[in-house]
Amino acid sequence: MAGSARSDSSMTDDTPRKRRSVSVDHFSTARLTAERLRENHLAELVALHCDPEVSRYLGGVRTPEVTKAYLATNMAHWDQHGFGLWTLRTADGAYAGRAGIRHVLVDDVDEIEIAYALKREFWGQGFASEIATALTDIGLSQLALPSLIGIVYVGNTASRRVLEKSNYLLERSKNRHGGDVVIYRIRQ
Repeated sequence: MAGSARSDSSMTDDTPRKRRSVSVDHFSTARLTAERLRENHLAELVALHCDPEVSRYLGGVRTPEVTKAYLATNMAHWDQHGFGLWTLRTADGAYAGRAGIRHVLVDDVDEIEIAYALKREFWGQGFASEIATALTDIGLSQLALPSLIGIVYVGNTASRRVLEKSNYLLERSKNRHGGDVVIYRIRQ
């Protein structure tokens, strides 16, 4: 996908307009920049995946070897589909986490999910909602996907609220990889 799309929110008074620039390899939101996941992001991913609180709703702590395989799989996803996971940074360049749009099998059906994981110091500050909104815009508008899903462990109330604020609708509950999850969906 070439080019860049800009979206301006309608503002009144003297309030400055917030612009969000989008391209497939990178994009930015009001407080984050996102760059296509690459090999040089391995150390940051390992640190993120080794944090037990962050990994609690990601299927558990991952070893560096598992994270390296995860990185390879997600870089191959980019090569195959032209989109995937991005690494997230704050305006001052601090690593904030990872997020993306990716294919996933759910009950033998190829679905496309949004996913995000932030370092603990960025929790509770609206970053997850900010990135979920951006991912949804990219998926539905830029990539013209018919729908997106979010898969969330039942007990992850914060992530459930993020999807609900992003206008995803609860579709169903199921057991996935040994855990009880809910699946949210948004359509074009």
